[in-house]
Amino acid sequence: MTGQTRIGVGSAFGSCGELLQGVTAEDDRHFLVTLPIRGGSVALFEPGGPDVRVYPPHKTKALRLATGMIERSAALRGGRLTVFSDLPEGKGLASSTADLVATARAIADAEHRTASTAEIEAGLRVIEPSDGVMYPGSVAYCHREVRLLARLGQLPALTVVVGDEGGAVDTVEFNRRPRPFSAAVKGEYSALLARLGTAIARRDAAGIGAVATRSAVLSAALRDRPHLDATIAAACEAGALGVVVAHSGTTTGLLLDDSDADYRRKVVAAQRICAEFADSVSVHHTWRPSPPDGAQPQAAGGSGHDHAIPPLGERAREHVRGLAGGRAEALPGRGGIARSVGPAAHQEPAEVWVR
Repeated sequence: MTGQTRIGVGSAFGSCGELLQGVTAEDDRHFLVTLPIRGGSVALFEPGGPDVRVYPPHKTKALRLATGMIERSAALRGGRLTVFSDLPEGKGLASSTADLVATARAIADAEHRTASTAEIEAGLRVIEPSDGVMYPGSVAYCHREVRLLARLGQLPALTVVVGDEGGAVDTVEFNRRPRPFSAAVKGEYSALLARLGTAIARRDAAGIGAVATRSAVLSAALRDRPHLDATIAAACEAGALGVVVAHSGTTTGLLLDDSDADYRRKVVAAQRICAEFADSVSVHHTWRPSPPDGAQPQAAGGSGHDHAIPPLGERAREHVRGLAGGRAEALPGRGGIARSVGPAAHQEPAEVWVR
């Protein structure tokens, strides 16, 4: 087994809520549009032993996915899977999907191969509704089907100042609830999706913000957000692009254009607005210029780490150091590990406020 496997590394970025979430008018397909952010989940799989163990122990979905992949493997029998993330759980930042995508990539990497998006989706489909973070850029994704609806392209450089109202939302349970959408509302969702696709293609930040805000308003019919109207009004007054929500989460964010000449003042203003309703406030950034595509085929002679590990917070970086410490010889050519523990020169420090 030693010559056939290696320590596997996988990663996936998160999504800061959804720019849009609804149902298509044409065929009643439930969809969401991702808002990829820097930061996400990293998985490390160390082959060895007769069974599969996961750390932290509550990452049971990742354990289930890893076990299924290993049962189908000709080389792997068992091992230790460690999953860690910058993304808080149950908040609507695609933490669960990021964990699972990173896990699938780590298991495949341990076999010296790259997991395709089709393989990843097949594994996730039997576990839970999923975000489309296995694809680069912003995508329209049928989360209940775990299938791609459309690639929309790379987002402009945006900042999302996010307020977390507290608590957590069970995504699986949330998606089991009936959705009484009228034909008129479905028609509006389809029109919004077309409008958003055009805005992303044109890198129209204001257009993206307008669609996100309308989707946030429509989402109030499914999940009560008492603070939403006041937040939208304050965002407009502060000059934000709009408001974005985690439709099945606990966060509401203000979208800002990084190229805005008054950017720094608006970031501070957005933090104050979020502090009015939130237990905590954080700042997230979209990828610049774009997130890596973990699903790209491995080039001949490549290392197998074509998915770049997203920049992580210090706690996650320390965790990787502990895992990889003293085993540098086991990680030849592992650019991904180096990127995950080294400084991310292009990443601005995120401002964080806690009440």
